[in-house]
Amino acid sequence: MPRLHAAAAALAILASPALASPPTKIPTYVAAAVADPARPKDEVATDAARMPAQTLAFAGVKPGIKVAEFTPEGGYYTRMLIDVVGPKGAIYEIENPGWKDDFAADKKVLAEVNRPNLTLDAPAWGTVPVPAKVDLFWTTQNYHDLHIAKYGAVDMAAFNKAVFQALRPGGTYFILDHDAAPDATIDDIAKLHRIPKAQVIKEVTAAGFRLIGEGHFLERPSDNVHMVVFDKSVRGHTSQFALKFVRP
Repeated sequence: MPRLHAAAAALAILASPALASPPTKIPTYVAAAVADPARPKDEVATDAARMPAQTLAFAGVKPGIKVAEFTPEGGYYTRMLIDVVGPKGAIYEIENPGWKDDFAADKKVLAEVNRPNLTLDAPAWGTVPVPAKVDLFWTTQNYHDLHIAKYGAVDMAAFNKAVFQALRPGGTYFILDHDAAPDATIDDIAKLHRIPKAQVIKEVTAAGFRLIGEGHFLERPSDNVHMVVFDKSVRGHTSQFALKFVRP
């Protein structure tokens, strides 16, 4: 496959220190959600590596907002998102219909008590139907999957435009994903389940979004970005970027 356009590397300037956010203060409602004793123990065991408090705080999750969670993959973040937005907020889950195990796990979360503000949908892959304009469109470790042909062909320009339309003006588009080498090819993305940060910035800003912040809390310089994320040597400890865009 051809290399990604060389000019994409120049987009690194968009992620300059000027956009780097200072250490994020953890609000009490985020800390409470992470500490919720109802969270599954196997998920809590991964918190040290995934840093959910920093992630939720950086993304700007707050009580009362509406969130579209794209590919929740069983609910690691779903329960915490619900706890933070509270009864006056809402979470709209959008799952890949082809990921049967994840969809089954999502349904279990939906069936738990005190989830009236949670909905679950599995529309055509790469579409983002939401029942109302949202304040935050959230996706973690799965933006790269939209580029993997075996899951279904996705027009990325159309996808990001759909996210733009799903958000209210001033709304946030939050993407966290496994970083790849700047010259990673489409084949590399599919093989390694990683994506270059500059490519994400280029695709999302082309849809009209403005990059307003970058979190470095999950960057790990020792990560081998040429290694598949499921390899035991890096699994759970990959270098990840956190990007926050706004719909003007």
